[in-house]
Amino acid sequence: MTQQGVRRTADQVLALAPDAASRSAAGELGSAGPWSEVGCSEEGAVWGVCKGSGSGPYRTVVDVADVSGPGYKCGCPSRKFPCEHALGLMLLWAGGEDAVPVGEAPDWAERWIAGRRERAEGKGTGGKGTAGSSRSGSGDPEAARRRARQRVERITAGATELEQRLTDLLRGGLAGAQQAGYGLWEETAARMVDAQAPGLASRVRELGSLPSSGPGWPVRLLEECALLHLLDQGWLRRERLPGDLASAVRSRVGLPTSADGPPVRDHWLVLAQYDTADARLTTRRIWLHGVRTGRTALLLSYGAAGRAPEPALPVGLTLEAEVSSYPGAGQQRAALGRQFAAPAPTEVRPPGVTTSEAAARYGEALRDDPWLESVPVTLERVVPVRDGDSWQLADADGDTALPLTPAVGGRPGLWRLVALSGGAPVKVFGECGHRGFTPLTAWPTGPGAVVTLC
Repeated sequence: MTQQGVRRTADQVLALAPDAASRSAAGELGSAGPWSEVGCSEEGAVWGVCKGSGSGPYRTVVDVADVSGPGYKCGCPSRKFPCEHALGLMLLWAGGEDAVPVGEAPDWAERWIAGRRERAEGKGTGGKGTAGSSRSGSGDPEAARRRARQRVERITAGATELEQRLTDLLRGGLAGAQQAGYGLWEETAARMVDAQAPGLASRVRELGSLPSSGPGWPVRLLEECALLHLLDQGWLRRERLPGDLASAVRSRVGLPTSADGPPVRDHWLVLAQYDTADARLTTRRIWLHGVRTGRTALLLSYGAAGRAPEPALPVGLTLEAEVSSYPGAGQQRAALGRQFAAPAPTEVRPPGVTTSEAAARYGEALRDDPWLESVPVTLERVVPVRDGDSWQLADADGDTALPLTPAVGGRPGLWRLVALSGGAPVKVFGECGHRGFTPLTAWPTGPGAVVTLC
């Protein structure tokens, strides 16, 4: 916790922002003009005082030495995390040593930094925080088993009811789904929530959006109904399934699982990080590549709406750490465990495959998890080319290509990819699924820095 913080680039700092408005505001605060009393320590802390709209200036301090991601404190009233002042201070610090001089922290910054690191060390050495968590996690085993049985019974009842509703829909015809409107699906989703099956509830809500999704919606609705029917039947017949497929069904229905795999220590290259948000929750996805093991791992974290989840790991750096996998064949999700060093720069790049090999990899993964939306893939030597109104990544040394997902077309990341390529081959990491390929990160074929596309 007392290692020198890695000086992030401006792109890596802005990737921590909870929303577009925060990124824009941070850009205006990333210069020396609004700041005074700025400084940084060799132990990895940055501080400063920023002019604000309130009666007094805002004291801001950022702990950049935490390997799990920066910590922030600011005197502004913003409810976003990190706030625009913390982001602006980090942007200023990213400008180099001349922008933020090394010095002695003021008392208000030093007190917060010391308290934060003491709490972190207490957790790491089995202090009161850890012991308290352990005690709160222990309870009556028989009561826990009884609650688990009751939840299984509720999910089974919910899946049975959902099967009947899908049957009624198909008997009445898909046109009835458009006439019924979204209320029918929301009421069904609420029933799945009551049944303690959040995975079923989220899939039902997705069904409700399809009748108004444009031309071809009946085909998409029928496909999603079939997948939901398959998940229902998998749950109702889970005792007959192979162990790994049964684990996938439990996870898709919404039963909680834990990362019980053995810890794997490696230097993990941060391939990509991006957030998705709805009205209630922000979900962060971080893709890692094990330099030694060659394994790809997904870190998932969640935060309340308007707050960026933790950790935040800079793309393109490596982190020496342990990760533990979640159960299930082909399961990419893992939990970040013990960390041994701060993220460090590296020249390592993940190995890549052709576009046809990427499509085959997704097909093989569907055998273990038929509800899988996509798989992580690195494409080697591909060129972004336009095909009418859409884009695709074509093999530079072959005659195959992967279409980009429709949502990519309007994103700035696409144009960054096109500019990086300039008609020449590039290496691209992203997610390959039935809707196409979503590029997240790219590297030039020769020397050059990583470019984030999400």
